[in-house]
Amino acid sequence: MLRQPVNRTLLLLLAVLLQPFVAAAADAPSSDFGGSVLQLFFGLLLVLALLFATLWLLKKVSTPRGGSGNVIRVVSAAAVGPRERVVVVDVGGKRLVLGVAPGQVSLLDQQEPSSATHDERSAVTATPDFAQWLKRTLARRNE
Repeated sequence: MLRQPVNRTLLLLLAVLLQPFVAAAADAPSSDFGGSVLQLFFGLLLVLALLFATLWLLKKVSTPRGGSGNVIRVVSAAAVGPRERVVVVDVGGKRLVLGVAPGQVSLLDQQEPSSATHDERSAVTATPDFAQWLKRTLARRNE
């Protein structure tokens, strides 16, 4: 929806910026081969610079802003193996503890978000002994 006006504006801007170069190239005699190669090289650099600037601008315009649109928020993550992680996420008012491995995501625990302070939450998620934390989490899950 927003990309068509942006694309039209960028094309119009490109046409206005390149008009003097096109007019000068049409009027100039083309007897110098070295000058032609140099002009071709700078033209290529200009086109590549405009391409990257356009891509950067489109990325900035299309990126969602604000926290209200984010439904999923990663609270914490810890590596438990070379390709395995335990991730704590907030999803729609619930806190999920997920085990993430290549090609698989498993729910380890599901909780209501607590009203604990930031320090208490960071102490829980930054527990140095993962085995004890996992035992407590599995014991709560089995209760």
